[in-house]
Amino acid sequence: MRAVSQPPSVLPQANDPCWCGSGRKYKRCHKKLEGRVLPGEVSPMRTVPDGIERPNWAETGEPVYWDEPRIKSPEVIERMRHAGKVAAEILRLTGEYMQVGMTTDEVDAYAHDLYIERGAYPSTLNYNHFPKSLCSSANEVICHGIPDSRVIQDGDIMNLDVTAYIGGVHGDTNATFFMGDVDPQSRDLVRVTEEATWKGIEAIVPGRPISDIGRAIEDHAKAHKMGVVKAFIGHGIGEQFHTDIQVLHYYDSRNSMIMRPGMTFTVEPMITLGTWQHKMWDDDWTAVTADGKRTAQFEHTCLVTDDGVEVLTGGEGAASPTAPWNR
Repeated sequence: MRAVSQPPSVLPQANDPCWCGSGRKYKRCHKKLEGRVLPGEVSPMRTVPDGIERPNWAETGEPVYWDEPRIKSPEVIERMRHAGKVAAEILRLTGEYMQVGMTTDEVDAYAHDLYIERGAYPSTLNYNHFPKSLCSSANEVICHGIPDSRVIQDGDIMNLDVTAYIGGVHGDTNATFFMGDVDPQSRDLVRVTEEATWKGIEAIVPGRPISDIGRAIEDHAKAHKMGVVKAFIGHGIGEQFHTDIQVLHYYDSRNSMIMRPGMTFTVEPMITLGTWQHKMWDDDWTAVTADGKRTAQFEHTCLVTDDGVEVLTGGEGAASPTAPWNR
């Protein structure tokens, strides 16, 4: 459980005792966090029916890794197409469901049921002891936000990160959604982030170094005077949630692996209005921008083909901020 309670609707004066009960003056305690996302209470971990296939960490919380081929077989690729379609549908439906006034825990419960209905296991559930079925990251939260009792506010931007394990493989995708009346600067951030994601995906060309992806993303972000988070990157994916392929979202010549047909990995840039640097909450999962400015993210699972790329979590059903529910 995360013990920080939510602030009252009417905040104290600067010299009054802080609402959190610390005994310190408000100005010395939580005043500096006004407008920031604060942790809430985390409900117990949800259960998955016995008939649904589980990844190896489902019971222990400790993933077991092995040397998975970077080049996937046609049979594995076909299973990944299905997992990607399932993940994309769950993300879209959860985005449609999510509303101002809900808690992120309610959103997680809805998504959890969607996984179960489709015979999929939520890949994040108990992965390295992560307690929920998706990640919910609001405003300045870069990634890996834990769904809890926090209420979604009018004007929030909310990233939902969904990964479905089905057929022995994973499909991983995320999108950032507008909640109510979102300010123009935040809307611009989300637009540029989605554009940067697709710039990176368009840079996937067999025979080229994987650093082309980061160059395309960074160039687009810099053109709009925005930052690119460096601490969290895209990753190989397949029968394992994370494999050894690393996809940086900024240019680094050392990220020189050559892209080959049959490789599968995620492209998932995190773009910021301010610094690219981050801080971690005490839960060891939630990453926030060091300056408290907003950040957005999109993610797709991609397959390198003979002549370019196939987006396994794309298609007409994929979530987007330009979709009707997100205007």
